[in-house]
Amino acid sequence: MSTDFFKKYTSNTCAGSANQLYFSTNGKVLTSRALYKIFAQGEYNYSILFSNTIDSTYADGSISQKNLACGEWKIHSARIGRCAKMPQGNEVYATTEIDAYDFKELTFDEKREKTVAPAEIFASDPVSYRFEAGEYLCLEIEYSGDMIPYHEESIIPIFARAEHGWKYDKRMPPASMVGCDRCVQRRIAYAGDSITQGIGVPNNSYEFWNARVSGALGEKNAYWNLGIGFGRANDASSDGAWLHKIKQNDLVIVCYGVNDICQGMSEEQIKRDLATIVERLSEAGCQIILQTIPPFDYDKEKTERWLRINEYIKAVLSKRVALVFDNVPYLSKSESEPQIAKYGGHPNEQGCKVWAHALVEAIKKSSLI
Repeated sequence: MSTDFFKKYTSNTCAGSANQLYFSTNGKVLTSRALYKIFAQGEYNYSILFSNTIDSTYADGSISQKNLACGEWKIHSARIGRCAKMPQGNEVYATTEIDAYDFKELTFDEKREKTVAPAEIFASDPVSYRFEAGEYLCLEIEYSGDMIPYHEESIIPIFARAEHGWKYDKRMPPASMVGCDRCVQRRIAYAGDSITQGIGVPNNSYEFWNARVSGALGEKNAYWNLGIGFGRANDASSDGAWLHKIKQNDLVIVCYGVNDICQGMSEEQIKRDLATIVERLSEAGCQIILQTIPPFDYDKEKTERWLRINEYIKAVLSKRVALVFDNVPYLSKSESEPQIAKYGGHPNEQGCKVWAHALVEAIKKSSLI
């Protein structure tokens, strides 16, 4: 896809947006809905971006890996509507009714149907829509195929049409971006793993650290959450589909390393991968805020690696980025046990609040925004 899309459209939700695994409809035509909370209200043209490539390695890599091209599949129809309210936490799983309305049909090159090619990245034709503060964009798709990407660890409301109403089911091709032609000062992306995606807070609560940062920095900017569960610096440094999306931004806030450490990557490999990400983003013209690797209750060997890599970030990579933010003092149990996560390896609401407040203060002092 031409980069013209990214020049015109920016994300208008703080929801995570990535491809993690794939599934088959087993010869059936399915209908699914995903609900994305809108960030900035107003009337704009919306274009929904899709990607048919797996962004990062899931778990041990036995099922899906970074840059894996998914197969050919078909969109039979798609539309967007509005939804005023959705439950949070465990109540999402029990939802059977979705009060969505005012639907408008989406087309692709002015056609209702779309056959998606392996590794294709594409977007719907623009449609004008007005959303009010706190409303949800309801993306409904009718589709079929044998190798369709989806996000297994998604924390937004996603449902499949069932015999009686709707049933919670994450197996749906997700929007890579809820694109909106809103004029903004800066396009800001968050690149990282499940901690960045938002796991650790209740489903659909939008209380994770970067959603809080986005709210504090305000509607003058656009924010694209490119965090993904099990995501690694090693995945992003491969310069594939994931990093391609990350590159399309003015400022990138980077937080990688937990999964690299936990999956047994060597210290030198992790350092190389982080340096490569910094280099590739700099070449693309992005400003970079690089965070240290958060605490995650590491064992002794992992703790030693973690401390040395974080020292490398602060001593070496700090010279190659606009700002390094050390999140460890805000998230760790104590100075004597910095590797122990005070608010959980996936920080809870309180941890995300503390993290976001400190990061916003650091950004303001840096005069980057």
